[in-house]
Amino acid sequence: MKKLYIVLNLIFFAAFSIVCANAQPKTEKLKNAKFSAEKYAPVVLNDSPELQTLLTQAVGKTIEAFQTKNIKPEYIAATLIDLRDSSNLKTANFRGDERIYPASVVKMFYMAALHQWLEDGKAKMTPELQRGLKDMIVDSSNDATHYILDVLTETSSGSELAAKELQAFAYKRNAVNRYFAGLGYTNINVNQKTYCEDAYGREQQFRDGGKNRNMLTTNATAKLLAEIALGKIVNPARSKQMLDMMKRDFAGKSNDADDQARGFTGIALNDLKITNAKLWSKAGWTSKTRHDAAYVETSDGLKFVLVVYTENMANERGIIPLIAKNILENLGKVK
Repeated sequence: MKKLYIVLNLIFFAAFSIVCANAQPKTEKLKNAKFSAEKYAPVVLNDSPELQTLLTQAVGKTIEAFQTKNIKPEYIAATLIDLRDSSNLKTANFRGDERIYPASVVKMFYMAALHQWLEDGKAKMTPELQRGLKDMIVDSSNDATHYILDVLTETSSGSELAAKELQAFAYKRNAVNRYFAGLGYTNINVNQKTYCEDAYGREQQFRDGGKNRNMLTTNATAKLLAEIALGKIVNPARSKQMLDMMKRDFAGKSNDADDQARGFTGIALNDLKITNAKLWSKAGWTSKTRHDAAYVETSDGLKFVLVVYTENMANERGIIPLIAKNILENLGKVK
Protein backbone atom coordinates (compact mmCIF):
# COMPACT_ATOMS: atom_id res chain seq x y z
CA MET A 1 0.00 0.00 0.00
CA LYS A 2 2.87 2.35 0.87
CA LYS A 3 4.37 1.83 -2.59
CA LEU A 4 1.04 2.73 -4.16
CA TYR A 5 0.92 6.03 -2.25
CA ILE A 6 4.47 6.85 -3.39
CA VAL A 7 3.46 6.20 -7.01
CA LEU A 8 0.32 8.32 -6.60
CA ASN A 9 2.27 11.21 -5.09
CA LEU A 10 4.81 11.06 -7.91
CA ILE A 11 1.97 11.24 -10.44
CA PHE A 12 0.46 14.20 -8.59
CA PHE A 13 3.64 16.23 -8.41
CA ALA A 14 4.50 15.45 -12.04
CA ALA A 15 1.07 16.65 -13.15
CA PHE A 16 1.33 19.71 -10.90
CA SER A 17 4.59 20.77 -12.54
CA ILE A 18 3.18 20.78 -16.07
CA VAL A 19 2.13 24.21 -17.30
CA CYS A 20 -0.99 23.75 -19.40
CA ALA A 21 -1.92 26.21 -22.10
CA ASN A 22 -5.33 27.86 -21.98
CA ALA A 23 -8.00 26.17 -24.06
CA GLN A 24 -8.47 28.54 -26.98
CA PRO A 25 -10.28 27.58 -30.17
CA LYS A 26 -8.34 28.32 -33.33
CA THR A 27 -10.87 30.87 -34.53
CA GLU A 28 -10.10 33.50 -31.91
CA LYS A 29 -8.10 34.60 -28.91
CA LEU A 30 -10.14 34.65 -25.73
CA LYS A 31 -9.31 38.02 -24.24
CA ASN A 32 -10.89 41.32 -23.32
CA ALA A 33 -14.05 39.62 -22.11
CA LYS A 34 -16.69 42.23 -21.32
CA PHE A 35 -19.16 41.75 -18.49
CA SER A 36 -20.17 43.59 -15.35
CA ALA A 37 -18.03 41.77 -12.81
CA GLU A 38 -16.31 44.72 -11.18
CA LYS A 39 -17.05 43.30 -7.72
CA TYR A 40 -15.81 39.82 -8.57
CA ALA A 41 -13.19 38.68 -6.09
CA PRO A 42 -11.95 35.19 -6.94
CA VAL A 43 -11.44 32.69 -4.17
CA VAL A 44 -7.87 32.35 -2.97
CA LEU A 45 -6.96 28.71 -2.59
CA ASN A 46 -4.01 27.61 -0.48
CA ASP A 47 -2.29 24.29 -1.09
CA SER A 48 -2.39 22.15 2.04
CA PRO A 49 0.07 19.27 2.57
CA GLU A 50 -2.28 17.72 5.15
CA LEU A 51 -5.25 17.91 2.78
CA GLN A 52 -3.06 16.54 -0.02
CA THR A 53 -2.17 13.51 2.09
CA LEU A 54 -5.84 12.94 2.87
CA LEU A 55 -6.93 13.13 -0.78
CA THR A 56 -4.03 11.02 -2.05
CA GLN A 57 -4.83 8.33 0.51
CA ALA A 58 -8.53 8.44 -0.38
CA VAL A 59 -7.73 7.93 -4.05
CA GLY A 60 -5.14 5.27 -3.20
CA LYS A 61 -7.57 3.26 -1.07
CA THR A 62 -10.15 3.46 -3.84
CA ILE A 63 -7.70 2.25 -6.46
CA GLU A 64 -6.75 -0.63 -4.19
CA ALA A 65 -10.42 -1.53 -3.68
CA PHE A 66 -11.01 -1.65 -7.45
CA GLN A 67 -7.80 -3.45 -8.45
CA THR A 68 -9.73 -6.43 -9.79
CA LYS A 69 -11.55 -4.03 -12.17
CA ASN A 70 -8.22 -3.03 -13.78
CA ILE A 71 -8.46 0.55 -12.56
CA LYS A 72 -5.45 2.79 -13.13
CA PRO A 73 -4.44 6.05 -11.39
CA GLU A 74 -4.76 7.91 -14.69
CA TYR A 75 -8.46 7.03 -14.76
CA ILE A 76 -9.17 9.34 -11.81
CA ALA A 77 -8.87 13.08 -11.23
CA ALA A 78 -10.05 14.79 -8.05
CA THR A 79 -9.98 18.13 -6.27
CA LEU A 80 -10.86 18.85 -2.66
CA ILE A 81 -11.47 22.31 -1.18
CA ASP A 82 -11.98 22.73 2.58
CA LEU A 83 -14.49 25.55 3.17
CA ARG A 84 -14.57 25.42 6.97
CA ASP A 85 -12.54 28.63 7.21
CA SER A 86 -13.63 31.00 4.45
CA SER A 87 -10.63 33.26 5.20
CA ASN A 88 -8.20 30.39 4.63
CA LEU A 89 -9.48 28.05 1.94
CA LYS A 90 -7.30 24.97 1.73
CA THR A 91 -7.12 22.75 -1.33
CA ALA A 92 -5.56 19.59 -2.70
CA ASN A 93 -5.85 17.75 -5.97
CA PHE A 94 -4.99 14.52 -7.71
CA ARG A 95 -4.37 15.14 -11.41
CA GLY A 96 -6.50 18.24 -10.92
CA ASP A 97 -5.21 20.07 -14.00
CA GLU A 98 -5.90 17.21 -16.43
CA ARG A 99 -8.34 18.26 -19.16
CA ILE A 100 -11.18 15.74 -19.24
CA TYR A 101 -14.46 15.61 -21.13
CA PRO A 102 -16.90 16.79 -18.43
CA ALA A 103 -20.19 15.41 -19.77
CA SER A 104 -23.06 17.19 -18.02
CA VAL A 105 -20.92 18.85 -15.35
CA VAL A 106 -20.38 21.61 -17.93
CA LYS A 107 -24.01 22.63 -17.37
CA MET A 108 -22.95 24.24 -14.08
CA PHE A 109 -20.73 26.61 -16.09
CA TYR A 110 -23.60 27.44 -18.45
CA MET A 111 -25.82 28.16 -15.44
CA ALA A 112 -23.26 30.58 -13.99
CA ALA A 113 -22.86 32.35 -17.33
CA LEU A 114 -26.62 32.68 -17.76
CA HIS A 115 -26.94 34.38 -14.37
CA GLN A 116 -24.23 36.85 -15.42
CA TRP A 117 -26.09 37.53 -18.67
CA LEU A 118 -29.32 38.08 -16.71
CA GLU A 119 -27.54 40.44 -14.33
CA ASP A 120 -26.08 42.40 -17.25
CA GLY A 121 -29.39 42.61 -19.08
CA LYS A 122 -28.05 40.52 -21.97
CA ALA A 123 -30.82 38.00 -21.32
CA LYS A 124 -34.26 38.31 -19.75
CA MET A 125 -35.77 35.71 -17.48
CA THR A 126 -39.03 34.29 -18.80
CA PRO A 127 -41.06 31.27 -17.66
CA GLU A 128 -39.62 29.30 -20.58
CA LEU A 129 -36.03 30.27 -19.76
CA GLN A 130 -36.62 29.37 -16.11
CA ARG A 131 -38.01 26.00 -17.20
CA GLY A 132 -34.97 25.37 -19.39
CA LEU A 133 -32.53 26.33 -16.63
CA LYS A 134 -34.26 24.10 -14.10
CA ASP A 135 -34.41 21.13 -16.45
CA MET A 136 -30.74 21.57 -17.39
CA ILE A 137 -29.54 21.46 -13.76
CA VAL A 138 -32.15 19.50 -11.84
CA ASP A 139 -32.84 16.83 -14.47
CA SER A 140 -29.64 17.26 -16.52
CA SER A 141 -31.67 17.59 -19.73
CA ASN A 142 -29.53 17.85 -22.86
CA ASP A 143 -32.38 19.40 -24.85
CA ALA A 144 -32.68 22.14 -22.22
CA THR A 145 -28.93 22.68 -22.44
CA HIS A 146 -29.18 23.22 -26.19
CA TYR A 147 -31.72 25.98 -25.54
CA ILE A 148 -29.67 27.63 -22.77
CA LEU A 149 -26.49 27.66 -24.88
CA ASP A 150 -28.42 29.13 -27.81
CA VAL A 151 -29.63 31.95 -25.51
CA LEU A 152 -26.13 32.54 -24.15
CA THR A 153 -24.44 32.69 -27.55
CA GLU A 154 -27.22 33.83 -29.91
CA THR A 155 -26.59 30.81 -32.11
CA SER A 156 -28.61 27.82 -33.20
CA SER A 157 -27.91 24.39 -34.63
CA GLY A 158 -28.53 23.75 -38.30
CA SER A 159 -26.99 22.88 -41.63
CA GLU A 160 -23.28 23.03 -42.39
CA LEU A 161 -21.73 26.46 -42.85
CA ALA A 162 -19.21 27.94 -45.25
CA ALA A 163 -15.83 28.78 -43.73
CA LYS A 164 -16.55 32.48 -43.15
CA GLU A 165 -19.97 31.79 -41.66
CA LEU A 166 -18.51 29.08 -39.45
CA GLN A 167 -15.91 31.52 -38.15
CA ALA A 168 -18.66 33.98 -37.18
CA PHE A 169 -20.62 31.13 -35.56
CA ALA A 170 -17.52 30.05 -33.63
CA TYR A 171 -16.93 33.55 -32.27
CA LYS A 172 -20.46 33.71 -30.91
CA ARG A 173 -20.28 30.22 -29.46
CA ASN A 174 -17.16 31.09 -27.52
CA ALA A 175 -18.97 33.73 -25.45
CA VAL A 176 -18.96 31.52 -22.36
CA ASN A 177 -15.26 30.79 -22.83
CA ARG A 178 -14.58 34.54 -22.94
CA TYR A 179 -16.59 35.04 -19.77
CA PHE A 180 -14.64 32.50 -17.76
CA ALA A 181 -11.32 33.61 -19.25
CA GLY A 182 -12.18 37.08 -17.93
CA LEU A 183 -12.66 35.56 -14.47
CA GLY A 184 -9.23 33.98 -14.63
CA TYR A 185 -10.30 30.42 -15.40
CA THR A 186 -7.74 28.59 -17.53
CA ASN A 187 -7.25 25.24 -19.22
CA ILE A 188 -10.96 24.77 -19.99
CA ASN A 189 -13.22 24.75 -23.05
CA VAL A 190 -16.96 25.34 -22.58
CA ASN A 191 -18.62 25.98 -25.94
CA GLN A 192 -20.40 22.78 -26.98
CA LYS A 193 -23.87 21.35 -26.57
CA THR A 194 -24.33 18.03 -24.79
CA TYR A 195 -25.91 15.08 -26.59
CA CYS A 196 -27.35 11.67 -25.87
CA GLU A 197 -26.35 10.53 -29.35
CA ASP A 198 -24.36 12.75 -31.72
CA ALA A 199 -24.04 16.23 -33.20
CA TYR A 200 -24.84 17.05 -36.83
CA GLY A 201 -24.32 19.85 -39.32
CA ARG A 202 -22.60 22.97 -38.01
CA GLU A 203 -22.36 21.42 -34.55
CA GLN A 204 -20.24 18.61 -35.95
CA GLN A 205 -18.17 21.12 -37.94
CA PHE A 206 -17.58 23.15 -34.80
CA ARG A 207 -16.31 20.12 -32.95
CA ASP A 208 -13.42 20.04 -35.44
CA GLY A 209 -13.06 16.28 -35.39
CA GLY A 210 -13.20 16.22 -31.61
CA LYS A 211 -10.42 18.80 -31.14
CA ASN A 212 -12.92 21.39 -29.90
CA ARG A 213 -14.89 19.27 -27.45
CA ASN A 214 -15.87 20.59 -24.04
CA MET A 215 -13.02 20.11 -21.60
CA LEU A 216 -12.80 20.84 -17.89
CA THR A 217 -10.42 20.12 -15.04
CA THR A 218 -11.46 19.09 -11.57
CA ASN A 219 -9.56 22.15 -10.29
CA ALA A 220 -11.65 24.56 -12.39
CA THR A 221 -14.87 22.73 -11.55
CA ALA A 222 -14.15 22.76 -7.83
CA LYS A 223 -13.24 26.43 -7.95
CA LEU A 224 -16.54 27.35 -9.58
CA LEU A 225 -18.58 25.30 -7.14
CA ALA A 226 -16.70 26.83 -4.20
CA GLU A 227 -17.30 30.33 -5.58
CA ILE A 228 -21.01 29.57 -5.95
CA ALA A 229 -21.15 28.20 -2.39
CA LEU A 230 -19.38 31.30 -1.05
CA GLY A 231 -21.60 33.73 -2.99
CA LYS A 232 -18.83 35.03 -5.22
CA ILE A 233 -20.17 34.29 -8.72
CA VAL A 234 -22.10 37.27 -10.17
CA ASN A 235 -23.35 38.33 -6.71
CA PRO A 236 -24.47 36.63 -3.47
CA ALA A 237 -28.15 36.60 -4.44
CA ARG A 238 -27.54 34.94 -7.81
CA SER A 239 -25.01 32.51 -6.31
CA LYS A 240 -27.69 31.45 -3.84
CA GLN A 241 -30.15 30.86 -6.69
CA MET A 242 -27.58 28.65 -8.40
CA LEU A 243 -26.87 26.73 -5.21
CA ASP A 244 -30.57 26.27 -4.50
CA MET A 245 -31.01 24.71 -7.94
CA MET A 246 -28.27 22.16 -7.20
CA LYS A 247 -29.75 21.07 -3.83
CA ARG A 248 -30.10 17.29 -3.69
CA ASP A 249 -32.22 15.12 -1.42
CA PHE A 250 -29.99 12.10 -1.04
CA ALA A 251 -32.17 10.21 1.46
CA GLY A 252 -33.24 6.73 0.49
CA LYS A 253 -32.24 4.44 -2.35
CA SER A 254 -32.73 4.74 -6.11
CA ASN A 255 -32.92 2.18 -8.88
CA ASP A 256 -31.51 4.79 -11.25
CA ALA A 257 -27.72 4.49 -11.27
CA ASP A 258 -27.54 8.03 -12.64
CA ASP A 259 -29.74 9.63 -9.98
CA GLN A 260 -27.76 12.80 -9.22
CA ALA A 261 -28.87 12.81 -5.57
CA ARG A 262 -28.52 9.11 -4.75
CA GLY A 263 -26.16 7.69 -7.36
CA PHE A 264 -22.93 9.59 -6.75
CA THR A 265 -21.58 11.37 -3.63
CA GLY A 266 -24.97 10.83 -1.98
CA ILE A 267 -24.18 7.10 -1.74
CA ALA A 268 -21.38 7.89 0.74
CA LEU A 269 -23.69 10.00 2.90
CA ASN A 270 -26.25 7.18 2.97
CA ASP A 271 -23.68 4.46 3.62
CA LEU A 272 -22.31 6.44 6.58
CA LYS A 273 -25.87 7.18 7.76
CA ILE A 274 -25.20 10.92 7.79
CA THR A 275 -28.86 11.83 7.48
CA ASN A 276 -28.56 15.42 8.68
CA ALA A 277 -26.04 16.54 6.04
CA LYS A 278 -26.73 18.85 3.09
CA LEU A 279 -25.69 18.11 -0.47
CA TRP A 280 -25.49 20.31 -3.55
CA SER A 281 -24.15 18.76 -6.73
CA LYS A 282 -23.96 18.41 -10.50
CA ALA A 283 -23.12 15.04 -11.97
CA GLY A 284 -22.18 13.97 -15.48
CA TRP A 285 -21.90 10.62 -17.20
CA THR A 286 -21.36 8.97 -20.56
CA SER A 287 -20.50 5.46 -21.69
CA LYS A 288 -16.86 6.21 -20.82
CA THR A 289 -16.99 8.80 -18.02
CA ARG A 290 -18.61 9.22 -14.63
CA HIS A 291 -18.20 12.48 -12.71
CA ASP A 292 -19.58 14.36 -9.74
CA ALA A 293 -19.08 17.88 -8.42
CA ALA A 294 -20.41 18.05 -4.86
CA TYR A 295 -20.59 20.57 -2.04
CA VAL A 296 -21.28 18.98 1.34
CA GLU A 297 -22.10 20.38 4.77
CA THR A 298 -22.50 18.16 7.84
CA SER A 299 -23.91 18.90 11.28
CA ASP A 300 -20.51 18.38 12.90
CA GLY A 301 -19.04 21.29 10.95
CA LEU A 302 -17.57 19.80 7.80
CA LYS A 303 -17.89 22.03 4.71
CA PHE A 304 -16.12 20.96 1.58
CA VAL A 305 -16.21 20.77 -2.20
CA LEU A 306 -15.19 17.45 -3.71
CA VAL A 307 -15.00 16.99 -7.46
CA VAL A 308 -14.18 13.55 -8.85
CA TYR A 309 -13.89 12.72 -12.54
CA THR A 310 -13.44 9.12 -13.69
CA GLU A 311 -12.64 7.81 -17.15
CA ASN A 312 -12.88 4.29 -18.60
CA MET A 313 -14.73 3.14 -15.46
CA ALA A 314 -18.22 4.44 -16.21
CA ASN A 315 -19.95 1.27 -15.04
CA GLU A 316 -18.27 1.35 -11.63
CA ARG A 317 -20.79 3.21 -9.51
CA GLY A 318 -18.75 2.85 -6.31
CA ILE A 319 -15.58 4.81 -7.15
CA ILE A 320 -16.88 8.33 -6.49
CA PRO A 321 -18.71 7.50 -3.23
CA LEU A 322 -15.73 5.54 -1.89
CA ILE A 323 -13.46 8.57 -2.33
CA ALA A 324 -16.15 10.76 -0.75
CA LYS A 325 -16.56 8.32 2.14
CA ASN A 326 -12.84 8.54 2.93
CA ILE A 327 -13.03 12.32 2.93
CA LEU A 328 -16.11 12.36 5.16
CA GLU A 329 -14.48 10.01 7.65
CA ASN A 330 -11.14 11.79 7.87
CA LEU A 331 -11.49 15.50 6.98
CA GLY A 332 -12.41 16.32 10.60
CA LYS A 333 -8.92 15.17 11.65
CA VAL A 334 -7.27 17.76 9.38
CA LYS A 335 -6.82 21.17 11.00
